[in-house]
Amino acid sequence: MLALAGDSGDAEYYAFMRDKFGLDEPLASQFAVFSRNLLTGDLGTSYVHGRDVMEVIGERLGATALLAGTALVLSTVGGVFLGVVGASRPGGWRDVGVTGFTLGMYAAPVFWIGQISLLVFSLRLGWFPVNGMTSAVVPETAWGRGLDLAHHLALPAMVLASQQVASIARLTRTGVVDELESPHVRTARAKGVPRRTVLLRHALRRALLPVVTVVGARVGYLLAGATVVEIVFGWPGIGRLMLTAVQNRDIPILLGVFLIAAGTAVVANLLTDLTYGKLDPRISRS
Repeated sequence: MLALAGDSGDAEYYAFMRDKFGLDEPLASQFAVFSRNLLTGDLGTSYVHGRDVMEVIGERLGATALLAGTALVLSTVGGVFLGVVGASRPGGWRDVGVTGFTLGMYAAPVFWIGQISLLVFSLRLGWFPVNGMTSAVVPETAWGRGLDLAHHLALPAMVLASQQVASIARLTRTGVVDELESPHVRTARAKGVPRRTVLLRHALRRALLPVVTVVGARVGYLLAGATVVEIVFGWPGIGRLMLTAVQNRDIPILLGVFLIAAGTAVVANLLTDLTYGKLDPRISRS
């Protein structure tokens, strides 16, 4: 109640605010009203911003979607590439290097990687901007604005993708090594199929099934990690909005963010199931 009405009102004012927002009703009644409004897309009004929750979240959702989506692409492509490099010569120097790198990335917390990257690549080397999504002076052309956005996006997206790259690379490497010992791969080798074709077309394709599972399940982790990355790099997404909502006890904003995150995870799992049939037609026929 204090988060909504402040701590300087009298009893009459607090009673008015409880009646206005329905806080004097039983919890069951409040939940029924919330569920009914949710079906129409009404998540209520933000206590802090005084505006519709979906409107407030919508202003930040695009920035988080861009950051998380870019990190998802980078982690998937980079992880699969590193996994294939390591599996191409199991036990070789490239395999050892990839394993050491991925173990280091997997063990390091995202906030620590973000702070070190900010200190080294932004403050010391000056390769990337310190914070924000755009420069103070926005370029006039669309091409210039796109490059400016990509320049600000690069470092936060790589930091957010760091742990996902590690897990995907390790899983891909293990799967490809196992597939290289399978009977159908040995048959392809016996027929004289080039090593690159055996590695990419025969071994990698079957090894991607568990990778797709991990990618779909990791979408929720990316959204959680995006909160930390947005705070470190000053990225104007829903992560920073959620931090402000926690600090100010803005319950409607928190509920809206949690519902969007849960819905995103459900959609990601659905897309994962649909992708299975593309990678292995036997699954779609069963």
